[in-house]
Amino acid sequence: MATLPPPATRKASQDSIEKKCYNIVEKFEKNIPVPNDRNRLSFCLVKYMEGEGDPPEVLVKSTKVELEGITREELAAKLNEELSQIKG
Repeated sequence: MATLPPPATRKASQDSIEKKCYNIVEKFEKNIPVPNDRNRLSFCLVKYMEGEGDPPEVLVKSTKVELEGITREELAAKLNEELSQIKG
């Protein structure tokens, strides 16, 4: 039985909103230990930056990320601060 190779994927450029959002969430790797939680939160932040999603205060609760060493309110405030640097 043979398997096919995985599909080719393109890396996002360093200047893209997607890459910047994923990099922001990766800064909190110790506070969000589950990689899938970080990916889910990053995806939702990209949608927020595109005007389609909820703000970080809502996303931190609705994505149900598992947190360690930080409260949801602190994480949301830090995410807002980081995202404001992207917008500006």
